[in-house]
Amino acid sequence: MRPVTSSTASWLAASFAAVMAVSGSLVAAQSAPDSENGRYTMTPIPEGVLRLDTRTGTMSTCTRNGTGWACYAVPDERAAFDAEIGRLQAEVEKLKGQLAAGPAVSGKIDDALPKSDPLKKPEPKVAEGDRKIEIPLPSDQDLDRVMSFLEKAWRRLIDMANRVQKDVSGKI
Repeated sequence: MRPVTSSTASWLAASFAAVMAVSGSLVAAQSAPDSENGRYTMTPIPEGVLRLDTRTGTMSTCTRNGTGWACYAVPDERAAFDAEIGRLQAEVEKLKGQLAAGPAVSGKIDDALPKSDPLKKPEPKVAEGDRKIEIPLPSDQDLDRVMSFLEKAWRRLIDMANRVQKDVSGKI
């Protein structure tokens, strides 16, 4: 006995539709009695019999094995979709109820949060008369170093411009 795969289920559904189309006039002419005998419609297939439950619409494949007949339900994708839709609808209703109940914030405080930049350093609190800002001026030695640097950079720039001009005029 082998398990029913989706390709087998597709093949079974196609063969069932073909058999129903061929024998449609016979099925239409017969009326199913209210008793148990008219509940199932059997259609022969190469593996055994395809059984349709006319009350629920479920299909099963019945095969004969060494001990007797065994019927296995054909997987119904529609039932799985309906079950998932039902689960999602219940979850949506639950979430709507939680949303309607209001936000549940844990650790809520009644005091307002300060409106300040957390990265900003606080200014030291001093009396109005004690505020003195001193900016140290550069020394003569610092100024000489800066001037020396600027002179060297200017001379290098002029030398580089002269070399480029000689390269362009071809005097090298």
